[in-house]
Amino acid sequence: MYKIQIHERIAFFRKQKGMTQLDLARALGVSNQAVSKWEAARCCPDIQLLPEIADCFGITVDELLGHTAGDDIGAS
Repeated sequence: MYKIQIHERIAFFRKQKGMTQLDLARALGVSNQAVSKWEAARCCPDIQLLPEIADCFGITVDELLGHTAGDDIGAS
């Protein structure tokens, strides 16, 4: 099973948008230290922040988590 690497995806999409960690932190109402910890995989963002993070990047929560329409999560 594929392991979601949300820390890598947050950093990738943030850089793709030309945002700094501080820019993202301000947009989300969190500290830049929080964003730094997410990207360093020291902790994960609160699940309630996922829609806001995705909105900042102009993507869906599924895309943020690495899920695409062709993924077959329920298959054994």
